[in-house]
Amino acid sequence: MGNQMTEMLKGTLEGIVLTILAAEPAYGYEITARLRDEGFAEIVEGTVYALLVRIEQRGFVDVEKVPSEKGPPRKVYSLNAQGREQLGEFWETWSFIAERMEKLHHEHTDHIDEGEK
Repeated sequence: MGNQMTEMLKGTLEGIVLTILAAEPAYGYEITARLRDEGFAEIVEGTVYALLVRIEQRGFVDVEKVPSEKGPPRKVYSLNAQGREQLGEFWETWSFIAERMEKLHHEHTDHIDEGEK
């Protein structure tokens, strides 16, 4: 399941991170920790940081540099209006795909069950 999970996460990670930021502003390590808490243990920090750069460039987040007790200031990301719009589109798309996948799954399962009788 590992490779399949990685490939599926590539397509959905942006929406997952935007969802986390919709709840509250966070910096990169906090986002990575939250992902791990949610069961996405295989996601590495570098992947999250690269994604944060992309969503910042695309204008989905506002960034504030906040002093850190340890080291340089942290970049804290917060979802802005454009990011909320993108997140809404993500969830609409997710619902569309999930409904159709569920339908296909049930049709396939029913077909298999009928074949076994």
